[in-house]
Amino acid sequence: MNFKLNKNQVQRFSRQIVLKNIGILGQRKIIESKVLIIGMGGLGCPVAEFLTRAGIGCLGIVDNDNVDLSNIHRQSLYDIDDINKSKVKSAQKKLKKINPKIKVNCYKIRLSGNNYKKIIKNYNYIVDGSDNFKTKFLINDVCKKTKKILITGAISKFDGHIFTFNFKNKETPCIRSFFQEENVSDEILNCEYEGILGTVAGIIGTIQANEVLKKILSIGKDLNGNILILDLLNLNFRKVRLKKLKNAQKRKI
Repeated sequence: MNFKLNKNQVQRFSRQIVLKNIGILGQRKIIESKVLIIGMGGLGCPVAEFLTRAGIGCLGIVDNDNVDLSNIHRQSLYDIDDINKSKVKSAQKKLKKINPKIKVNCYKIRLSGNNYKKIIKNYNYIVDGSDNFKTKFLINDVCKKTKKILITGAISKFDGHIFTFNFKNKETPCIRSFFQEENVSDEILNCEYEGILGTVAGIIGTIQANEVLKKILSIGKDLNGNILILDLLNLNFRKVRLKKLKNAQKRKI
């Protein structure tokens, strides 16, 4: 099938298209992709921004919160004019200014066992930018059941974790192979309790966006089934292979 970019698209994405791993066909894959971002906070904002700049055709954004003054130091799509306004609506407005051609679907809800099916089924790639383990486990289990590609991020203080799971592969472990539900506290992910340097959120979110684009383009080294751990205070980075846990396969949602 012939695929042509118009003059505006060629100019807009020229610095990507020139890369030998992308080209016109790669840009087509990006434009035709559908990505869902769950949580439009410190992680979701840079993910949404850079995927929009890259040319993603359809973006879904999920968050039931409004913008608070304390969000602005790390949640890069918002400013003081957005305070008390819906995060997803404010983000949609900014993203459409970056790329008017993108389709942004807003879901001002909290993802739950009752509403996940009708949302997640419409997207190829799922990004977890949530800040609590109940939601992270739910996203993990839903993506596993529906065989989606999931990129999960977590941040606290000066540290960040990134996971990539391709659940189309039956041998892929999941987040339950690293975190045990009964042994974790949401305070680990809660910036109000633990604190967070704003740049840490931006770095981890940007890496998540990078992982999405790599998956779309099928390029680079695969992080699937691994956790990338970043200590940005001391500049220590390491990648750890996860082992699939048998009991993790028996969870019901």
